[in-house]
Amino acid sequence: MTPRPTGRPLTRRAVLAGLGAALVTAGCAARPGKDDAPSPTPAPTPTAFAHPWGPGPEEVAAATRAAAAMSPEEVAGQVIVGRLHGTDPREAADLVSELHLAGVMITGSSVASLEQVRALSAGVHAAVAADGRDWPGLVSTDNEGGAVQRMSGADGPWTTFPPFAVAGRAPADVVTTAYAAMARELRASGLTVDWAPVADVTVPDQDVTIGSRSAGTDPARVSGTVVAAMEGFLDGAVLPAVKHFPGHGALTTDSHEALPVQDATAAELRAHDLPPFRAAVDAGVPMVMLGHVDVTAWDPGVPASVSPAAYRVLREDLGFSGVAVTDSLGMGALGAVGGPGEVAVAALEAGADLLLNPADNAAAQAAVVAAIKDGTLDRARVDEAAGRVIALLRHQDALAAAAGPVGPEDVGGAAPAAAALRAAGEAAG
Repeated sequence: MTPRPTGRPLTRRAVLAGLGAALVTAGCAARPGKDDAPSPTPAPTPTAFAHPWGPGPEEVAAATRAAAAMSPEEVAGQVIVGRLHGTDPREAADLVSELHLAGVMITGSSVASLEQVRALSAGVHAAVAADGRDWPGLVSTDNEGGAVQRMSGADGPWTTFPPFAVAGRAPADVVTTAYAAMARELRASGLTVDWAPVADVTVPDQDVTIGSRSAGTDPARVSGTVVAAMEGFLDGAVLPAVKHFPGHGALTTDSHEALPVQDATAAELRAHDLPPFRAAVDAGVPMVMLGHVDVTAWDPGVPASVSPAAYRVLREDLGFSGVAVTDSLGMGALGAVGGPGEVAVAALEAGADLLLNPADNAAAQAAVVAAIKDGTLDRARVDEAAGRVIALLRHQDALAAAAGPVGPEDVGGAAPAAAALRAAGEAAG
């Protein structure tokens, strides 16, 4: 991994300038409803960055060659983010060692203290290095703010952030500052990835799941807020993933329990649900998370996370070239797809690059290995997926190195930025 320099932390724009070609990218009308109303303040304007963050084609090609040199067991693990049970750092390290996993996801049940989380992260990185990789491990969590915040003041010294709906009412610069501060705390805790921000546009009389996790009911406002938060995460050198493509905010079923059906037309999706994802892609988002949503206009009866049609829309219509990650694979919406192994193979075959939280880590990895060996899965497809993940992790390491060192003393330091975000959102709303 890249040595961490000392000195003053750099802004994301300075990091991009300093890394040069190494950090150059490869290659709104709302649905009407009773809750639609003018925003109390002008919606943030989503604008593409001059140099969207991401690996270039040569780096992705080199990473794909590294993936192709792996054994089937190794490459199968490289596309999985493992599910943890408990807080023991040794379990996380052993999981990565035994199954060659890209990394792990830390949930609320995996958090006991700052020291424990840092030890867990260190164990994952040590296991990755011992596995012969020259890129860091993926240590991730769900920290959106509000109800979905795995590391908050309720769990230890971390700063508690307001729901993303509050950010949706705040100026873009305040949003960026707040999420950069959150990212700095996460990185100081050993995290490299945050599965946020939420890009869903909520429809309050239909939405049973997202609610205040969304930045609002107006696609333009949500788009601007998502891009501002995304820039903040990258300023803090933690990789964001916008979610839950193609949008979960208008659905009447919770995908944790069953498969929700999105029966909007393709034109309605383009006008209402997709703009925040398009804005994030245009701004260079590193990762997009696909939700478990049955989009009848694309692939009736099939969850987007395992639907080739959904990945085609993301890649071809929106022009996304980064890492496509599934939502957690242990959710009820996938029950009809099959067991953990069948779900893992189906997602990769459809176009996923990274499998999040399989219900059974070992079963998922074994199924991918078996599918590679018997030809069910094209090895080139798996190498492509692993190559994108490897290239992304190498760049996170470079971004963190350029942003400057952090330590446990930085945890809790985001309180002023979180307070400013809350105050700005409440003043506007």
